[in-house]
Amino acid sequence: MIWNFIWGVVVVLLVASGLFDAISWSVNIPILVVVAALWCVTSYNALVRLRNRVREALSDIDVQLKRRFDLIPNFVSTVKGYASHEASLLEKVTEARARVAQGGNVIERAGAENALSGTLKSLFAVAENYPDLKANTTFIELQRELSDTENKIQAARRFYNSMVLEINSAVHAFPTNILAGIFGFKEGKFFEGLSEAERAPVAVKF
Repeated sequence: MIWNFIWGVVVVLLVASGLFDAISWSVNIPILVVVAALWCVTSYNALVRLRNRVREALSDIDVQLKRRFDLIPNFVSTVKGYASHEASLLEKVTEARARVAQGGNVIERAGAENALSGTLKSLFAVAENYPDLKANTTFIELQRELSDTENKIQAARRFYNSMVLEINSAVHAFPTNILAGIFGFKEGKFFEGLSEAERAPVAVKF
């Protein structure tokens, strides 16, 4: 954090000025106390901001995941009307959605969410074999919305992980790690994403 460097330089200069009698210790010590207090306040507020940004980023992921969760039943129902003999794949999508619904926070559900993304991609691929389904306006709109949501989920995950990296660096870096320990700031957990193949955007073809 840049403030650590700035406050560190100020403290070094003040100590050096005291050692070389540039400023008397009767003046220097109160200044050092004020500087230390300002550093504590600034660093604490910075940690709070980072923690709040991590929570906000996690909430953004949850919003997009819920949007996808709500779209899936209509999508499955639409596909079933044209490709009823793809029952096994449709069942896999439904089962994956049910596992997501079992609860836990976004991080705890990461594996189930990733599995759901994989089954949806398979369903999109199978739909290519059904021209009548691809021409259905409801299917087109739902597929477009799901594709857009998948892309937003990936963007939200990347932003969340960048925020986690920032707060983890602050929590472990000296001297902010001292404040983090005193006030109970914990490192965040990275959102384990998809493989490179799975991370590719969902293709929407008409």
